Amino acid sequence: MGVTFSVCNRPDLSCGAALRSSPTRSWHNTMAAVKALNPKAEVARAQAALAVNISAARGLQDVLKSNLGPKGTMKMLVSGAGDIKLTKDGNVLLHEMQIQHPTASLIAKVATAQDDITGDGTTSNVLIIGELLKQADIYISEGLHPRIIAEGFEAAKDKALAVLEDVKVTKEMDRETLVNVARTSLRTKVHTELADLLTEAVVDAVLAIRKHNEPIDLYMVEIMEMKHKTESDTQLIRGLVLDHGARHPDMKKRVEDAYILTCNVSLEYEKTEVNSGFFYKSAEEREKLVKAERKFIEERVCKIIELKNKVCADNNKGFVVINQKGIDPFSLDALAKEGIVALRRAKRRNMERLTLACGGVV
Repeated sequence: MGVTFSVCNRPDLSCGAALRSSPTRSWHNTMAAVKALNPKAEVARAQAALAVNISAARGLQDVLKSNLGPKGTMKMLVSGAGDIKLTKDGNVLLHEMQIQHPTASLIAKVATAQDDITGDGTTSNVLIIGELLKQADIYISEGLHPRIIAEGFEAAKDKALAVLEDVKVTKEMDRETLVNVARTSLRTKVHTELADLLTEAVVDAVLAIRKHNEPIDLYMVEIMEMKHKTESDTQLIRGLVLDHGARHPDMKKRVEDAYILTCNVSLEYEKTEVNSGFFYKSAEEREKLVKAERKFIEERVCKIIELKNKVCADNNKGFVVINQKGIDPFSLDALAKEGIVALRRAKRRNMERLTLACGGVV
């Protein structure tokens, strides 16, 4: 088939020229354009492309369907470095799996996005999508157009939302309800005994950081892994656990009823933010620079000591300094002589948790 030019000679129609190309020629031109953009690209017709996409979705469904529910099976994940991880959490599996097919990757992103928002439902989401596409494949094979099926899915979605709106009930967020929700979700992630052990701790942790009419900041809950312990030793600490201790032998190991100063100032010599350099003419000049740096740090330490003496003058309360930056040995020694406990290089997130736990102000 070639290219045909036709000219209009009828007086009742506008005259002009029409260009009509053959379908075969257009198909080959499309393939050539795609190959020019990506030499590894594969070009498939509509029917074949639908079959490939549905097959990818069903393949992802087959991987996750055995995970669903409290009786779901565990999967062993082995990383490239040889690390082994046992889990049946759909969110973990979808993040760890290297999914190449674009349709399967899109489904995985949708499912993990739901987990980020609600914390559950990843596996169920993948299974529902896979089953819908499985049923759609049956109708497509019978000649039904995909557009009609898509419109049917939209109508079914609207109907489902309307039904859910009618049957929903309002329930107070009491502790019993939260415990049941947490237990149901945890049993789909870990084995039953561990889920029952963690349920109370999870609910208590969320209630401890909850603020009235404010969204819950889950970053205020920290999960710390303790070496040489088992999962059955998991416990909730109603407070803050710092993974570092005092760096001076004369500082107290235990302080009760104390003032806590959180700061982000350097109490040691540190490099400037802007790279710079200079040369000494003599040893005396270097000695002057060292003394000036030492004096600058000592002034900060003296300010902290003055604050401690001011707030603790009429009581026997302790005083603790928690600093995000470093504290050199000379500063630690000066603080220890005044009975001040100092911790250095605390994480920024721990500073936020500390103010929440103690009711402080940043």
